[in-house]
Amino acid sequence: MKTTNPSIAIIGAGLGGLMLARVLHVHGIAATVYEAEASPAARTQGGLLDIHDFNGQLALKEAGLYAEFLKLIHPGGQASRVFDQGGNLLYADEDDGSGGRPEVRRGELRQILLDALPAQTVQWGHKLASASALGQGRYSLGFTNGSTSTTDLLVGADGAWSRVRPLLSDAQPVYAGLCLIETWLFDVDQRHQATARMAGGGSMFALAPGKGILTHREPEGVLHAYTVLQKPLDWFATMDQTRIAAEFADWAPALTALITASDTDPVLRPVHELPDNHCWPRMPGVTLLGDAAHLMAPSGEGANLALLDGAELGKAIAAHRGDMEAALRQYEPALFARSAAAAAQARELQQICYGEHAPQSLVEMFSGPQT
Repeated sequence: MKTTNPSIAIIGAGLGGLMLARVLHVHGIAATVYEAEASPAARTQGGLLDIHDFNGQLALKEAGLYAEFLKLIHPGGQASRVFDQGGNLLYADEDDGSGGRPEVRRGELRQILLDALPAQTVQWGHKLASASALGQGRYSLGFTNGSTSTTDLLVGADGAWSRVRPLLSDAQPVYAGLCLIETWLFDVDQRHQATARMAGGGSMFALAPGKGILTHREPEGVLHAYTVLQKPLDWFATMDQTRIAAEFADWAPALTALITASDTDPVLRPVHELPDNHCWPRMPGVTLLGDAAHLMAPSGEGANLALLDGAELGKAIAAHRGDMEAALRQYEPALFARSAAAAAQARELQQICYGEHAPQSLVEMFSGPQT
């Protein structure tokens, strides 16, 4: 649909949705972001993200927020270590600042995006209940708080269980065969010294076929950990710390402390994914970005792809002012191509980390080609 001043509704105030709103704002285009949560502080925003120089950082530059991003970087966060289950160090790479993937806190990154938007851009407490086509690319939106709206462009930036995706695709997330169990250790340099020394200053990977213990050092002496198990989803129905720890009974105590000594209750995070080549036919007035478009197993690319999606869609809309369909025809084929490539890489990474040759396969990946 061609219109001089199109209304744009973005569902979801995650990194991708906010990036889209910010890039549009930079180009003088208004948008409204509808977010189900009641406020920016409604829940914690997770741990550190590595923001890559070939996608996430490019988006931040497009948004005019690169200088603010640099102020958030966690020094030393790019360091990596790989151990076997006995606690033997197999690989170490310290952070010299040249890795191209500095670490920042998700919540702080989200906040600089929020701070860079005009007041009232984000409408908090607006959970999408329905979206109905009105014809000519327009949609009527209904929210669970009883409010309604209409829009010339509807963008689903609402994550894995998107309520916008069904307008475009029948694809549903499926269990990827592994679960993450999230735990946290605090004041580790005093209370968990052996584990702190093993973790170092950045990321640590302790792996074996079908399982692993991963952690990352965060500021203020915090270790944010994920225990990984490749098991059927119903195995986790009776999950508790004792049962999880039993799967690592012969592992080094400094590693299993990340399970047994957690200062928080373990949180189960099943991994779901969409098809690697998820795409949809062009449908007037609606599109997707981020996990709503390309949900995949953890690979370090999810947040980066969401940021880039938002920036690229914003640029396309600005380049085709008044012709939303031309903008979407530019945006979506590039989205599909980069999503499929990233999904294939994510699948390969899971095999490297938890396949029959782990942990040596990860050591070889980090070490690069041998000459």
